[in-house]
Amino acid sequence: MAGTPTAPTATAPIAPPAPPAPLRGEVPALWREFDRAPFTHPQIPYVGRAGCHGGAARLPRHPVVADVTDHGAVADGTTDCAPAINRALAAAGRAGGGTVLVPPGTYRIDGLIRVGHDNVVLRGAGSTRTKLYATRNLTELIGVYGSRYGGDKSSWSWAGGLIWLAPEARWNSLVTAIQQGVWPFEGWTGNERDEWRTLTTVHPAPRGSWTITVADPTRLRPGRLVLLRLADDPDHTLLKHMAGGGPGTEAYPWDHHTKLASYVPYEWPVRIARVRGRKVTLERPLPLDLRPEWDPRLTTHVRELTGAGVEGLTLEAAETPQSPHLLDLGHNGVVLQCAYDCWVDDVVVRHVDNGFGLVAASACTLRRTTVAGRGSHHPYFCREGSHDNLVEDFTIEQRTTPAPAGTQLHGINVEGLSSYNVWSRGDMRMGTFDSHKGLPFANVRTDITVNNNGRHGGDAISGPLFGARFTHWNIRVTNERAGLIKIDGLAPYSATVAVNTVREFDQIDGPDFTGDLHTRLELYGATDADAVRPRNLYEAQRALRVR
Repeated sequence: MAGTPTAPTATAPIAPPAPPAPLRGEVPALWREFDRAPFTHPQIPYVGRAGCHGGAARLPRHPVVADVTDHGAVADGTTDCAPAINRALAAAGRAGGGTVLVPPGTYRIDGLIRVGHDNVVLRGAGSTRTKLYATRNLTELIGVYGSRYGGDKSSWSWAGGLIWLAPEARWNSLVTAIQQGVWPFEGWTGNERDEWRTLTTVHPAPRGSWTITVADPTRLRPGRLVLLRLADDPDHTLLKHMAGGGPGTEAYPWDHHTKLASYVPYEWPVRIARVRGRKVTLERPLPLDLRPEWDPRLTTHVRELTGAGVEGLTLEAAETPQSPHLLDLGHNGVVLQCAYDCWVDDVVVRHVDNGFGLVAASACTLRRTTVAGRGSHHPYFCREGSHDNLVEDFTIEQRTTPAPAGTQLHGINVEGLSSYNVWSRGDMRMGTFDSHKGLPFANVRTDITVNNNGRHGGDAISGPLFGARFTHWNIRVTNERAGLIKIDGLAPYSATVAVNTVREFDQIDGPDFTGDLHTRLELYGATDADAVRPRNLYEAQRALRVR
């Protein structure tokens, strides 16, 4: 009879019952706990200030000071316009900042575009109206950017962009080092880490504190960007703290992971909000405890790029086959390096090896961005100690050509002690949540739909996939693959909330740490994007009245 269930035969396996779907709009216990103690929750990080200017809804607007056509750019698709665009950007920099307009049309660029001065914005007429057509790659333009760990790997696989935002002096030193065959350190303190001056030492304080006590405030002032540096000790207690602590971290072979050790000291850039005597208030709460054994101090750093942006254009590379893994030639998109309070808005990159990059970049916003075309290695990468960034309303389109043999697809990458970054409101038609080793911690992915078909990467010497306080909140997995999405069995002190029912297949990882991981899993089996309240963890944190 139609509609009557058929009883299973004696030999047919009986599937376990599916977990009940949660009620629409159910509020998980985790949110109620977080709301009571937002800065110190053991599983969920406070990311309510992630992004440019603390996650401001409106990005800054600078007055128009130049038009690239006045500097010789021609929208005919055949004239090399890179020199003209760079002349206009340099002129805006000399003028103290401003917006450089790129009118509608297609502009060929045979060189890379450099945004290297504060408060300079490159603005097209919209991603559907202004196109930069890039004919060459970074290997051709600059040279071979080899790995600091030897071998034939190309560092253009995870660095550099055909639109490259970095402070002018930093960019010049990078290019000089590459051309001399020397590895250029990409972090906030360059190759000579010991040359940066200490501004003051800092007294002990707990994670989540907004105000710290310093030994000497004389060189500190409101608005100044400083670098909080924490050094590890021989017992690796700082790395253990980043992973949540406990017996599992004690048993981990930290000394074996030499690449991970190269990321320390942990460097966290932050602006000073207020100075009252020796009490200094920061614009964001402390990401970690400050303990005497880690020698906490505020220091100088590479001069940051601030207030700069790229808006309203498409960057299309000449379509070439995707290179084998780690041999990318550098048909890369937009990269922000040593940048703070910078942004990218309404930008599409097409046919790129790597899409949008954050390299030692902090407090930046990528909004309304899309990676499209023949497929890429890293659609988005976040590395070398990048912190407090916001990637929202992002799209990774399905590739337009099949993946060549020997290539890799990652997705939204994070690695290298990067922390407190947010990926929000995403449409990932391919890729994965690529935690790429190097002990990234306290990162949030929320309100994302993903066809989970990518793979994570990371050298064996890079250390754990996850540190503490990773949170996946309201994730819709269209192909039911669990890997790197349902992380309650992988990531210590993590939260997996409102993920639909998924299965283990393809790349399957075991936890890096033994014993109880102290993870939380709530509203598992959710099938409706509105099944959880709040729907978007980042937006809910933004709405909290916390200061």
